[in-house]
Amino acid sequence: HGCRFVDVPHSRAEAERAVALAVEGEVEILVQGSQRTDEFLRAVIAPHGLRSARRISHVQYIDVQNYPRPLFITDTLVNIEPSLEDKVDIVQNAIDFAHLMGVPEPKVALLAAIEVVTPKMRATTDAALLCKMADRGQITGAVVEGPLALDNAVSIISARAHGLSSVVAGQADVLVAPDIESANMLAKQLEHLSDAVSG
Repeated sequence: HGCRFVDVPHSRAEAERAVALAVEGEVEILVQGSQRTDEFLRAVIAPHGLRSARRISHVQYIDVQNYPRPLFITDTLVNIEPSLEDKVDIVQNAIDFAHLMGVPEPKVALLAAIEVVTPKMRATTDAALLCKMADRGQITGAVVEGPLALDNAVSIISARAHGLSSVVAGQADVLVAPDIESANMLAKQLEHLSDAVSG
């Protein structure tokens, strides 16, 4: 379709006009460019913006040189300390995005520091509950497992050493971090220390 450039007086108005064009079906994708994230997202989540019934979240597509498939990391940008209810939408959004990117049944790893469920660590209890919700059809279109530490989510050798045997362990497609800080640090570490390419 080519690109359509919007000429408006300032960046906030730019974002608002771009979102209006998307709502009207005039454009299919929005590109943030050099605009500040808060200005861009404010227009997206405004009452007449692009909100839907599901919570908005961010998924980062990242290609790591020594990993055999692309990774989808969520949520590195929008949800700061997501509740369990928020995480249901965050996980489903990531699954749906993976489908759009050609992964028919993504393997989703719900990350935590350990694999054992303990009430002392909310990431582990949230992961256990999300897995049960996936079992009951409240999250669909993927194999969901957790809690998993990062090493056991992406390394079959590490997963086997920890006695983990599953479809997801060691071969995750989607990494769901417990909060924005851990997701953001994970993505930036891969970009800057592993020469990963992301978008």
